[in-house]
Amino acid sequence: MRGIGLIEMKLRKCFRHAFNMVLHSKLRSWLTITGIVIGVAAVIAIVSIGDGMQQSLNAQLSGLGGDIVTISPGFERGGGMFNMRGGGGGGGSSGPQATTKEIVLSRSDLQALKSIPDIALIDTNIRGSVDMSYLGKTGRVSVTGVDQSVWSQITTGKIKTGRMLDSADQNVIVIGGRLASSYFSQPLGINKMITINGSAFRVVGILDDQSNSVYMPIQMAYQVTSDKKNDIYDTIVVKIKDENQLDEVITKIEDKLMTARHVTQKNKDFSVASRKEVQQARADTMNSMNAFLLAIAAVSLIVGSVGIANTMFTSVLEKTKEIGIMKAIGARNNDILLIFLFNAAFIGLVGGVIGIILGTILSGFMPALVGNLPLMRGTTIVSLNSIIMALSVSVAVGVIAGIIPAYQASKLKPVDALRYE
Repeated sequence: MRGIGLIEMKLRKCFRHAFNMVLHSKLRSWLTITGIVIGVAAVIAIVSIGDGMQQSLNAQLSGLGGDIVTISPGFERGGGMFNMRGGGGGGGSSGPQATTKEIVLSRSDLQALKSIPDIALIDTNIRGSVDMSYLGKTGRVSVTGVDQSVWSQITTGKIKTGRMLDSADQNVIVIGGRLASSYFSQPLGINKMITINGSAFRVVGILDDQSNSVYMPIQMAYQVTSDKKNDIYDTIVVKIKDENQLDEVITKIEDKLMTARHVTQKNKDFSVASRKEVQQARADTMNSMNAFLLAIAAVSLIVGSVGIANTMFTSVLEKTKEIGIMKAIGARNNDILLIFLFNAAFIGLVGGVIGIILGTILSGFMPALVGNLPLMRGTTIVSLNSIIMALSVSVAVGVIAGIIPAYQASKLKPVDALRYE
């Protein structure tokens, strides 16, 4: 027990000496602490941004629907899209596959998909750009024609106000949240009448999103988009019955369509994509972005550690005579080492605490600063794990940066230290 008490007393004395060293070199110590503060604040702010973006991404991905598969005309071959839609055969593709034939999805493809028992729902889509007029103001927006009898069951969009399209609907539309709130000089509300390419439509639903999109029954879309032919589709979206059998169903879809379209793998002219692929691609992008941002923050901490090392080396030079006196009255090498390590750790700790406070405040302003980014429309998240990590790193940086100067101080010979001027 007595031995433990002596160790505690020694540690307290070492800590008090280290604290006094910081107090007696206030300006230099605080300049060094500032470097740590900047690094830790950057880490907290960046990690909070990453966590907020991850939460926003997860919310988006949870609504993407892992059981949704999209079929599009054209097939990617090594870097070019074998896809010449519209305009009677313009465009082109590199290599021997180039042709002037227009590649489309048609009713025969739809019938082929309906013969696959693993598919629960099929939605046919066409897209176009149209002029929309409201209260004398006109703007260009994108319109999507959907099969209104199944669209509400297959879309991942959520209604904020009003309702989805119904099987009996004709001259009605569902619009995106941004189009409703801020596209025109006055907000668009439920039951408001708008004009699209000369035809009147009534708004029956507003989506809970930030898009300028317009959704309408596909037969009405054929009428307002004059370049679209009946029974020709831009995409076909299917919902499978069992998400766990996604890969098997995709294989069946490809086999069935290749048979119906009289193509093989070599001259395949359509693409099949699942939402799971989109989910994985977005997740990979997010991980890369977080790693890049953390690397930037790490540079700030490295700069701070260089500042601590510089301060510690200067402290050793300034305290050389004091070190000699302490050794002359009985201080051991380990005691000197502990004093300087405590000093470095104290600088890192103070810098870490202030950096966490500053980083938390800064993270609160980040959504307003980058609010136009889709993934940053939520909030940043300062988690307990990020605080513990930042504080641990700041103290560790201080200790690591102070090891060499502390070791150098502990090895000074008392006679040489006392002679130092």
